Amino acid sequence: MKQTSKLKMRRARFIFIMVLPAILFPMIFTYYPMIKGSLMAFQSYNLMNVKNIKWVGLDNFSKLFAHNTSNTFYSTMLNTVKWVGISLFVQFTVGFAMALLLKKKFKGSGLYQGLIFFPWAVSGFIIGIMWRWMFNGTSGVINDLLMRIHLIGQPVGWLASKNTALYSCIIANIWYGIPFFTIMITAALRGVSEDLYEAADVDGASPYQKFTSITVPCIRSVLLLTVLLRVIWIFNFPDLIYSMTQGGPAGSSNIITSYMMQLVQSLDYGLASAVGVLCILFLIVFAAIYLVAAKYTDEEA
Repeated sequence: MKQTSKLKMRRARFIFIMVLPAILFPMIFTYYPMIKGSLMAFQSYNLMNVKNIKWVGLDNFSKLFAHNTSNTFYSTMLNTVKWVGISLFVQFTVGFAMALLLKKKFKGSGLYQGLIFFPWAVSGFIIGIMWRWMFNGTSGVINDLLMRIHLIGQPVGWLASKNTALYSCIIANIWYGIPFFTIMITAALRGVSEDLYEAADVDGASPYQKFTSITVPCIRSVLLLTVLLRVIWIFNFPDLIYSMTQGGPAGSSNIITSYMMQLVQSLDYGLASAVGVLCILFLIVFAAIYLVAAKYTDEEA
């Protein structure tokens, strides 16, 4: 009995030691920073004035939503809506179209898929540097190409203008994100049984009817999942903007996450944390909407 109890104790101790890192690492590197950052959102926490760190309640949030000429939060939010909305719409549309073309395997389809997937395999920061060079006002290939086909008469400072900086970053983001939709939707399309299409042909269904009645319903869950993931990733993806414009000129290309990075660099951790809390709340709301939509589509199916 003693040997059995000792063996059980050793086994329990061994299991505890093995499980402990899986518990400690998330607590130390995920949950603690998240809780600490959330608490800082309610503090005046500026490293330029560490002696005056104190609780200020909702003052940081009031600063963000204050209506004054120096407040760029509203324009940053509008930029974020454009950044996510335009990028997601074009990425999804083009990615879906390319997936339909790649649905059936053909000679060289593997190479073609590899070329499509290439942008997704490269760091977003590197992609940003590449596009910054392409959009360069003096030596960029985009100006050179547009001048050759006579769409512009002289070089344009795409990243130096308040009117074009954000949209230039959006173009780069669209190019970067299309492969994700293409690969995911292609895999889903190839999982749809050909028997369904053959039965539809027998019934005299048109290509549009087959698309709306077979293709979309069969891959609806994949479409919802890819859209959810891309919204979260695009929303939390300041890499391109930071490497292309650093939010400039004059904050005209800032999105909420790049704005938060600038606040961190200015050592205003309290205000930066308030922005971070708003980001988390937005993503929670969006995830809840997704879950409701997913449940509704499952019930319909």
